[in-house]
Amino acid sequence: MTTPGQIPNAGGRYPKSGKHWPQPRPPSREVLAGFGLLLPTVCVLLAVSLYPVVRTLWMSLRNTSPILREDKFTGWGNFSRLLGDDGFWNAWKHTIMFTGMSTFLETFLGLGIALILHQAFRGRGFVRAIVLIPWAIPTVVTSRMFAYLFDAQNGLINYFLMKLNVVQSPINFLGDTRTAMGTIILADVWKTTPFMMLLILAALQTIPTELQESAALDGSSAWRYFWSIRLPLIMPALLIAALLRTLDAFRIFDLPYVLTGGGPADSTEVMSTLAYKTLFSGSQYGYGSAMATAMFATEVLIALGFAIFLVRRFRAVGA
Repeated sequence: MTTPGQIPNAGGRYPKSGKHWPQPRPPSREVLAGFGLLLPTVCVLLAVSLYPVVRTLWMSLRNTSPILREDKFTGWGNFSRLLGDDGFWNAWKHTIMFTGMSTFLETFLGLGIALILHQAFRGRGFVRAIVLIPWAIPTVVTSRMFAYLFDAQNGLINYFLMKLNVVQSPINFLGDTRTAMGTIILADVWKTTPFMMLLILAALQTIPTELQESAALDGSSAWRYFWSIRLPLIMPALLIAALLRTLDAFRIFDLPYVLTGGGPADSTEVMSTLAYKTLFSGSQYGYGSAMATAMFATEVLIALGFAIFLVRRFRAVGA
């Protein structure tokens, strides 16, 4: 009989006093030193990411207001109040609309620009650098720039529209409920499309050139090559880029807050601006935290939906 852990010799037999599997050694000084160096970074990350989330969840279960000087546990009371809050659902609807429209336009335009910049032409590197400038500009600067461009009295857009006789009087782009959200979406598309272009361009550059040469020899058209070869190959990167952009667009704050402040008539109020006003302007820390928690839960559901779709797609491709 053999004892557990014995290793057979070259003849396939177990020796009477065979060697045993090596026992796990205690961590070396180098490993412990590595963990010690990582520990401060982990603590900082937990302090700036995990703690605010846990704190917000805890405050959402309480009725906290420094003005009224009260702090008591209410359980799900704040969330029950959210269900009947028309202002919250209005902001939720605007956030979903902004996220869907901006992500779709940025993905579509980013794909088109990436396809153009993927071609070989003189000065391609310079053009690629120029296209990235809007993405590098801080969002607050972009907001002020678009506020000037679309100003009802002195804006350049109204000036050119009237010079071309497109309109007879200035349009109040940011002060009209019919155009305010569209203007914010346009500003976001102008700023963030280069980000989508960069991710899609990186995916295009991973496609072997031999595939295009083979498609040309087979007589395939440019559209057929794109639809049958290019698009399926870059689809995983395209979906991941869309996921990242969707999650980022859902928590938009700076553009609507600087451009319109949520107006006019709450037509551009999104969940982040509403939660900010409730927390800091209204000093309703518990109810504002419940709004932030609902926003976080919606983002989690969006991420799970994307993840399930990606997993199913990858499995279908692998099959």
